[in-house]
Amino acid sequence: MNTILFYSVSEPYGCFSNFARYPIKLDGDVWATSEHYFQAAKFLNESDRQAVQSAKSSLMAARIGRDRRRPIRADWNTIKDEVMMRALRAKFDQHSELREILISTQGAELIEHTKNDSYWGDGGDGSGRNQLGKLLVQLRNDYIEQAREGGVV
Repeated sequence: MNTILFYSVSEPYGCFSNFARYPIKLDGDVWATSEHYFQAAKFLNESDRQAVQSAKSSLMAARIGRDRRRPIRADWNTIKDEVMMRALRAKFDQHSELREILISTQGAELIEHTKNDSYWGDGGDGSGRNQLGKLLVQLRNDYIEQAREGGVV
């Protein structure tokens, strides 16, 4: 099976990164990146959500979202994959050029290659879960299936 590694927004397939600057409209708000949306979803406190939303960069949004002095939702570990898929679906639905790139990877395994994350990424050595890559493959397969069924993709 063909494998596509992605991580840095400046490298090929960097658009798959949640740090890539593709704004999304979701839950009645505009988010600068899917990372902003994802990190804000960790919080029930509106001021914490707004701090993430107004962060100047995806890195700053991630730092705020990882700040454990701010209390996160009790159910976060249960819902985080669903939240990520909502963000990804919004990003690829709202940016057709990204959706086309994603579909063009048909048949390839997508791997977020980073030692910085062993849940969303591969842990840098393949030992991680690569959950982001798995969700992208699932989304890609959904788009391909919609096209087969004659739906608009």
